[in-house]
Amino acid sequence: MQIIESYSTAILLCILTMFCWGSWANTQKMKGPNWPFSLFYWDYVLGILVFSCLFGLTFGSIGSKGRPFWNDLFQADFSALVSAFIGGIIFNLANLLLGVAIELAGLAVAFPVGIGIALVLGVALNYMVFPLGDPLWLALGVGAILMAILLSSISHFVMKKQSSGGLKGIVLSVISGLMMGLFYRFVAVAMATSFQDPEIGLLTNYSGVFVFAIGIFLSNFIWNTWFMHFPISGSKSTYSQWFAGKWKEHLPGILGGCIWCLGFSVNLMASNKAGYAISYGLGQGATMVAAAWGIFFWKEFNGASPAVNRMLGAMFLLYLTGIILIIGSN
Repeated sequence: MQIIESYSTAILLCILTMFCWGSWANTQKMKGPNWPFSLFYWDYVLGILVFSCLFGLTFGSIGSKGRPFWNDLFQADFSALVSAFIGGIIFNLANLLLGVAIELAGLAVAFPVGIGIALVLGVALNYMVFPLGDPLWLALGVGAILMAILLSSISHFVMKKQSSGGLKGIVLSVISGLMMGLFYRFVAVAMATSFQDPEIGLLTNYSGVFVFAIGIFLSNFIWNTWFMHFPISGSKSTYSQWFAGKWKEHLPGILGGCIWCLGFSVNLMASNKAGYAISYGLGQGATMVAAAWGIFFWKEFNGASPAVNRMLGAMFLLYLTGIILIIGSN
């Protein structure tokens, strides 16, 4: 299996995670108007599952270090498998809520609020278990990002004049963020402390991502089936509609799932060198990327007042400051 051995390479992979996690939602924006979000999300989940398997069979199976993908998977203890699996279940519901929030409030608002909360909670939880990095720098970085979340929410209310859909989107973003901050902890517990010489019974990054993806896929029959019949936003959908869809309708979701899973896969590769708190926190700088897509490409704040533009500029500055502080904590 391929293993990361330098901190600088680990940071570069975390930055790649940032761009992947901040860009996958563009595929949600690209889906056709007649393709409901719940059907898009099935494609997204399949993209995650397929990519996780292919990544394990390639990068996780070549090289002389660590344990090959299949060997690592079959030697794992039941507790490690269950922990990574539960991480997938939690992430799936959180991500579904985030997707609905994006539909209601837009990328530039849903991501800063939801993922910002997830970042704060995730960094704190992972640091308590794997205390790698200076706590003061991490705390300052998290504080800057909390300020950025606040500015994002205020700018939305000023721009949208507190529309009911936008308010519902922010509430869903908060709930999503609280859940999103928990999933990484379950995956991290299942991981070996060294991927080069992993402990017996624990998972390495490639098998961990695959078990996590299985948790997402199987739980989707519960979570997404509920959303298909009782949608928070949009119309109801059925499985027959999904099977009747054309490849052009399925492609955006599958692409989105592959992009997200690439980010998660390289993030876990980096975590063994950078530490889980730093890897997760830096990866969740995706918020800044997603907000940039929403503001500059999708024009979600087109026509905003100078005051709103100043708040958005301050939000970017605070997020960037927080990310730099998190990197510098190690």
